[in-house]
Amino acid sequence: MTDRTVAVLNQKGGVGKTTVTLGLASAAMSAGRRVLVIDLDPQGSSSWVLGVDPETAVVSVGDVLAAKPKSGALLDAIVVSEWSDLIDVVPARPDQQQLEDGTATRLAKVLAKSAAALDEYEAILIDCPPSLGNLTTNALAAARHALIVVEPSALGLRGIGGVADVIDSVWDLHNPDLELSGVVLNRVPAVSNEAERRIDELGRIVGKSAIWQPPIPQRVVFNQAVGERRPIHSYGRRASDATEVFDRLWATMRRTLRSR
Repeated sequence: MTDRTVAVLNQKGGVGKTTVTLGLASAAMSAGRRVLVIDLDPQGSSSWVLGVDPETAVVSVGDVLAAKPKSGALLDAIVVSEWSDLIDVVPARPDQQQLEDGTATRLAKVLAKSAAALDEYEAILIDCPPSLGNLTTNALAAARHALIVVEPSALGLRGIGGVADVIDSVWDLHNPDLELSGVVLNRVPAVSNEAERRIDELGRIVGKSAIWQPPIPQRVVFNQAVGERRPIHSYGRRASDATEVFDRLWATMRRTLRSR
């Protein structure tokens, strides 16, 4: 495990874990920093947006976790993204869904064996699947930091206690260095009394200081960036408010990583 490994998670699908993972990677790239994205979600959305088709990935993170003969070391699975040579990815493949039953510490051991080579990355971002199964447990067992992505709605906050419980369980059983380092609010409307109530509720659950600022606003350009497989920073002035948010969140992440 490296102190710069971050598991981006929530058990609910559709809250924007991949948007946050890729937005942080885009901000890092814009700042000239190297980042490795490990795609643990069998849907492979991060891999696809970064230019690696999960259906045709030669070596995937699933191969690494399953210890198949062709997999070799983690380094064999790292692919340079189409965004930039600053952003690398360990791609997903749909068949890694079968790894939901398996050893909880496999990824941690693989990262430990490659620790020296991983020192070149400013951060290692693990995009978790929308579940609290074995793949997410592997991410948490391998990470120094857990970053929860939440949408400020009634459904978005459902199960947040379960996520915190899993983090506590992994801390107790597998990884005493794991910390809940922050919560990122995604798809926050400009004006909404309901959203404000949910944000207050979230603050009572995790503590206001755990919520990273600023929140990520609702913007059509995020969906366009995913559809066009582009970093959000490539949209220039059209996405200036969105890129400013991710630049500030990236700055918070760097401070968090350096403080440990």
